[in-house]
Amino acid sequence: AWTGEVNGRVMCDVCGDAYVGPEDHPLEGAEVAILCITKTGEVLNYQAFTDSRGIYTVAETMPESNRWDSCLARPISSFHDHCSRPGGSPSGIKFNYKHPSGYSHTVRSFLYKPAVLPLYC
Repeated sequence: AWTGEVNGRVMCDVCGDAYVGPEDHPLEGAEVAILCITKTGEVLNYQAFTDSRGIYTVAETMPESNRWDSCLARPISSFHDHCSRPGGSPSGIKFNYKHPSGYSHTVRSFLYKPAVLPLYC
């Protein structure tokens, strides 16, 4: 059997500068969708929510012959009133999955920003 894993973070980009800085913080409960195509062409759709550290993880064990070939991770929503506008790459991040069994692929952070930026930004 083969096991694959995709993980990443969702952050509140407080100043909306598309840069994770000291004023930014993780978003708990943000929803992320991960769509993977296997080597046999099957499409698998996963849903994940972030933990208190803003981290999400999706993992699957399957036959080696049907392992993930490529995936698309995209942010779906942030349930935080203060930080719910998509920032960064709202359409998602595509990547080829070439890792051997037991290894994970880390997607760069997805960002949300406040509707109104703080005055100190």
